[in-house]
Amino acid sequence: MHNSALVAWGAIMRREMLIIGRHQLEWMNPLFFFVLVITLLPLAVSPSAEQLAPIAPGMIWIAALLSVMLGMDGLFRSDFEDGTLEQMVLSSQSLSWLVSAKVVAYWLVTGLPLTLISPLLGMMLSMSSENILTLFLGLLLGTLSLCLIGAIGAALTVGLRRGGVLLALLVLPLYVPILIFGAGAVTTSALTGSASGQFALMGALLALALPLAPLASAAALKISING
Repeated sequence: MHNSALVAWGAIMRREMLIIGRHQLEWMNPLFFFVLVITLLPLAVSPSAEQLAPIAPGMIWIAALLSVMLGMDGLFRSDFEDGTLEQMVLSSQSLSWLVSAKVVAYWLVTGLPLTLISPLLGMMLSMSSENILTLFLGLLLGTLSLCLIGAIGAALTVGLRRGGVLLALLVLPLYVPILIFGAGAVTTSALTGSASGQFALMGALLALALPLAPLASAAALKISING
């Protein structure tokens, strides 16, 4: 890989982090939403550990999925509106390569914080330590896949004024396998002591999403700009 490509990738990452630093409250909304949903769950269902523990993994995964998607609509929108996206398209660097930097930056401020705080929320919902570890590892794999897939929907709807609903309709069906494998890993681990099968499937999905999602996002961005 050429040094110029690494320099460009690093420049995009630095730019994204600077923008995030200037809008900290806006970028913390997914984390606030995630914590709020899980905190309200015992009030809506029951504070009983016997009732909370079985549904906790599924609820945490659903809340994480919705939280990641919450800010996805704005992933490319500001760049589209101020002309930065056109400069990225005209750049000598691969657009998919630059897009991957934006997605990783988004994951660092959304998916990763959700993953790091999930053990605490799992304890609050009376999950066992083994299940909490399985949940944590699953979210670590799954949230990056969610961000990569969501970027495709964000790229397709970047030119629309109210693309949030359409974005949800586009990406939610693609999110379902990750949700099933992620929540199922905790259940399987509790029953058999191992969730290697689910982790292998989630790893395979991530391995496919890492190269293919930025390519699809770049193609969608070019269509949105030219259209």
